[in-house]
Amino acid sequence: MGNCDWGQAGEAERLYHDREWGVPIHDDRRMFEALSLDCLQCGLSWSLMLKKRAIFRRCFAEFDYDQVAAFTDEQVQRILETPGMLRSERKVRAIVANAACFRQVRAQFGSFCAYLWGFTDGKTVVYEGHPQGRVPVRNGLSERISRDLKKRGFRFVGPVMVYGFLQGCGVINDHGADCPCFARINGAFPTVELEPEGEVF
Repeated sequence: MGNCDWGQAGEAERLYHDREWGVPIHDDRRMFEALSLDCLQCGLSWSLMLKKRAIFRRCFAEFDYDQVAAFTDEQVQRILETPGMLRSERKVRAIVANAACFRQVRAQFGSFCAYLWGFTDGKTVVYEGHPQGRVPVRNGLSERISRDLKKRGFRFVGPVMVYGFLQGCGVINDHGADCPCFARINGAFPTVELEPEGEVF
């Protein structure tokens, strides 16, 4: 997602922007859902993800990573046959594989949130220039996290996808400076201002 250009968006997108996008997540199930939605979104629109989110939740056991990690081939096939579900077997199998990797990260770090927030010392990052609209599609942070996730076996976690994920779960605050969400998030959560690093537009 780019900066706060949601004015022309539909109602579902506006509500997502106002209530969820960029709000720091510190709950592993919600974090797994956010990661999975960004994986599923690759090559598709975010509005489609929001439209199908209820279907995704039913298919992936409300994003209970323990259950998803144990899904069998038969369960994968049932997901693919679910009315309204995306017909991408690669993406569905990636979510199942990512659930297993997610569990391994939890075993090592205590929680996936602890692992992810460790990259920013538990703080939401506000990059210089981003609140004024200079928002990249990927940067040094998303590239480092992407490389680490791939080493741990995660799929569909390229640096562009990871950048969007970091925006969505609040690791990066890319709301516009004139957006009420920008000040609200900065006032409610620990933040750090940093210079841009390795940005690609």
